[in-house]
Amino acid sequence: MPDNAPTLTIQLEEGVAQLPQEEWDRLVGNESPFLEWSFLASLEEAGALNEGSGWDAKPLVAREDGRLVAACPLYVKTNSEGEFVFDHGWADAAYRSGIDYYPKLLVGVPFSPVGGARFLVAPGADRAFWVERLGAALRDVCQGNDLSSVHINFCQPEEADALRPLGYHTRVGLQYHWHNHDYGDFEDYLGAFRSKRRNQIRRERREMEKQGVTIRTYTGDEITPDLVDPMFQFYLETIRSRSWGRQYLNRGVFELLVERFRNRLCFVIAEQDGKKVAGTFNVEKGDALYGRYWGATRMIRHLHFNVCYYAAVEHCIERGLARFEPGAGGEYKQVRGFDASPTYSAHYLPDARLAAAVERFLESERAHAEETIDWYRERSALKPTEVAVCGD
Repeated sequence: MPDNAPTLTIQLEEGVAQLPQEEWDRLVGNESPFLEWSFLASLEEAGALNEGSGWDAKPLVAREDGRLVAACPLYVKTNSEGEFVFDHGWADAAYRSGIDYYPKLLVGVPFSPVGGARFLVAPGADRAFWVERLGAALRDVCQGNDLSSVHINFCQPEEADALRPLGYHTRVGLQYHWHNHDYGDFEDYLGAFRSKRRNQIRRERREMEKQGVTIRTYTGDEITPDLVDPMFQFYLETIRSRSWGRQYLNRGVFELLVERFRNRLCFVIAEQDGKKVAGTFNVEKGDALYGRYWGATRMIRHLHFNVCYYAAVEHCIERGLARFEPGAGGEYKQVRGFDASPTYSAHYLPDARLAAAVERFLESERAHAEETIDWYRERSALKPTEVAVCGD
């Protein structure tokens, strides 16, 4: 090796918060805001990510002459909570086969079903090289520590493709996303709907005025510390109202995010009788808005649709944002102009028996996901987009 060859190292670290913010964010660049140091470090420092929660932060980082050149947000998981790519059936199959499924390795964003890059690479570095190198390193960590599996959730399709030769299996799911087709305002957007759905949305919007509800969007410096308590209470209300609800976040997370992450936040808050009664916690970066947490202290007809979707879409149109990803689940989003979009994840299971069983399941699931997406797109609530033909 030449004397001037760079020194390359790949190792696990004790949390993103322990890494230099400037170097980590340089790797993130224009990728998902949920990958940024301020978001991940805040979750760690507030105590939402630790061994007790089943999320032990161990980012995998590569250094060239001591400087970060590539990384993965990696966690040692002792459960499958807060992932949104459900593998409980795999855990049961492993148990029946005498395989300890936990702990496992997860590359992804905690508590956030948001797609994006999972292999972070410095500008100018060879991305294909580092995706392969880190993918192999994850596999080695898994095997070297007798762990059951590696899961790379909500990754880019190109990343899933690159990992397949390394023995990773591709999983395809779906979410409902909104896309901005150069709408001038909300009425322009409504004009894209078929008449039945357009009239339905107008009725749901009018209901807010009838109920005396006003809705306001807060961004940037408008998001002040006094909004922490109502937003946290809205988050808790949603958890309490659902039998399957899990409290992953504490008040400290909200406090740190308002302090450090304010430039990315977008709160939509509804008021009635001078009181804040509902709100959504959204994150904005580049040309996209991401919906995360919703809650309400009063049951008001159509409040959920207006706060979570219509106000956010209106904000996107006003800001010229290209898309809005409101999160996982909810077929009711499709009839309100959110069309089905595929999501991807990659999974490595060193046990040949478990890997074969999972691949059979994924093959069937992929076909079903593709058929479902096609079915929903054919039945979009939006009118077909006219395509100009050359020569017309």
